[in-house]
Amino acid sequence: MASLAIELESLAVTRYKHRRRVGDHICRPFDLTHGSARWGVAPRRAGLSRLWRLVRIADVPLGPQDCRFFRAMAIRFNGVPAAKLVPKASLIEDPTLLTISGQILGHAAVRAPVLESRPAVPADQRPNRLTSIVTTMKNEGPFLLEWIAYHRVIGVTDFLVYTNDCTDGTDTFLALLQEKGLCQHRANPWRPGAPTSPQHTALQVAADEPTIRQADWVICMDVDEYINVKIGDGTLAALYQAVGEANMVSLTWRLFGNSAVVAYEDQPVIAQFDRCAPEVIRKPHQAWGFKTLFRNIDIFRKLGVHRPKALKPELWEQITWVNGSGRPMPISVLRNGWRSSISTYGYDWVQLNHYAVRSVESFLVKRDRGRVNHTDRDQGSSYWFRMNHNIDTDRSIQRMIPALKAEMTRLLADPDIRAAQDACVASHRAKITELMARPDQRAFHDELAGPRMVRLCQMQQHFGSAVFTAGPQVIPDAIAFREDLPADFFFTVANETEASP
Repeated sequence: MASLAIELESLAVTRYKHRRRVGDHICRPFDLTHGSARWGVAPRRAGLSRLWRLVRIADVPLGPQDCRFFRAMAIRFNGVPAAKLVPKASLIEDPTLLTISGQILGHAAVRAPVLESRPAVPADQRPNRLTSIVTTMKNEGPFLLEWIAYHRVIGVTDFLVYTNDCTDGTDTFLALLQEKGLCQHRANPWRPGAPTSPQHTALQVAADEPTIRQADWVICMDVDEYINVKIGDGTLAALYQAVGEANMVSLTWRLFGNSAVVAYEDQPVIAQFDRCAPEVIRKPHQAWGFKTLFRNIDIFRKLGVHRPKALKPELWEQITWVNGSGRPMPISVLRNGWRSSISTYGYDWVQLNHYAVRSVESFLVKRDRGRVNHTDRDQGSSYWFRMNHNIDTDRSIQRMIPALKAEMTRLLADPDIRAAQDACVASHRAKITELMARPDQRAFHDELAGPRMVRLCQMQQHFGSAVFTAGPQVIPDAIAFREDLPADFFFTVANETEASP
């Protein structure tokens, strides 16, 4: 049941100056998929010891504030959080409830002010659209110039990068690139012990930056993610033309593995790694996560890691959201959706190549530096197993390599940029040497590069969610090294210690 309860003070869509009344509730969830919008009476507030009858609650005084039932009312489930029943970001004014409030209850409900989105500039009036990426980095120096160069080639105009606690020259490199007019660099205001992660902290302050406010399109993404436009000439201009009047586009992840690359090489990421997950792979749940390219028209109140958040529910009908194949996304994803499903994934027009691991040696450095989100989780062998997919091959992004190399050559012709790039590469290699001198890190390296893990990272389609939660150690060698696995073979575990095929 999705009910509106008379005591839900925090969910009122108006700013009340009087006691809440039944007639104040003139809203319903726009994304209600079953049942009907109703007023509700909460048992705890009305009194669990009272006698509940069909038309009223016994011993509750009658009068203008009474708890008389109407046919459209319902009793709210006890113990269900109000935010689950009527999420604030889903409430919209309902004409029927408004009529009941005024004509039947005789109450003049205080209505919320009318909200409007910013009008999108028509394509024929602004062909050179501004597209901004906002991201967070820590010790990504060897990879950041390629990432910026690639996205400049496909049409990204602005980059807003937040860094924290860098030791490899990433922050000074970005400061230099800002001086050269290639990005905007900011020190992340996040501090250890803060209630939010570095990524969320950066997104909170990024929304007010001119680079974001002035953009036509915005996306929040990471330096190991590449927008791969598969139509036209591979640019965002081709994608924007294809999506037409859509104002949100889901870029579903395609997880790319290490492609058997063990040693770090100072070569383009998109050229080195072409092994990946198959298009249809529903486990682990991260496999079909998406990032969202959206028109900057104020339908949402804040930036989010995977998509804009805090929907202004009154504007929900102005959302035109398509997946990576140009098909409409369902209403169920509008408020909180962050991953695709068998009915919503799409790779025909655009996908997000996610190079989460790169080479084994570079992964050691990544693990050592920690995460920008979920900072309390270790990036150990379980993470490698979840994200390192080498089942399929996809070279579609490699048609952009000539343009990428030309842009890299142009940028590196600047001696300052060349020096900064070389310094970051040298620092990365020094860190690898330092880590490999430690017995625990050497053992971890050997585990990731060993034949068992190599084999498992070509088999993820055969495993259930519980296996990815427990880790690769629960998979018996008899399965890991079996060469004749049927295509429909499936293995999962009941828990971390009890395994069964």
